[in-house]
Amino acid sequence: MRSCLYYHLIFKRDSTAVIAVPKVLREKLGEDGADALISLINQSQSNNKAEILQFVEEKFERRLSEEIAGVRGELAKEIASVRGELANVRADLIKWMFIFWVGQIGAIIGILFAFFK
Repeated sequence: MRSCLYYHLIFKRDSTAVIAVPKVLREKLGEDGADALISLINQSQSNNKAEILQFVEEKFERRLSEEIAGVRGELAKEIASVRGELANVRADLIKWMFIFWVGQIGAIIGILFAFFK
């Protein structure tokens, strides 16, 4: 017969997993039974991996949605504050433009009075 342990290799994507079936168990189950046990374990592991992956994916999507909503809220607040600041700057600019043009008109009138005297 075979040695103490029988190794069955499972090749998945980039990794290789090894399942060791003791000789006693292999003798009790037989070759077909041991192979069926190994395939059952593999199927169970793949199902568990799929469920875990789905759970983690859903959790990640939920967290990502929460973070995006938070960022959008903060962005909306910042845009509103920038718009308010722009309105204030615009009002100040109009005020200073008025003062500048009044000063320019005063200077031109003064030059014209000095010229026509």
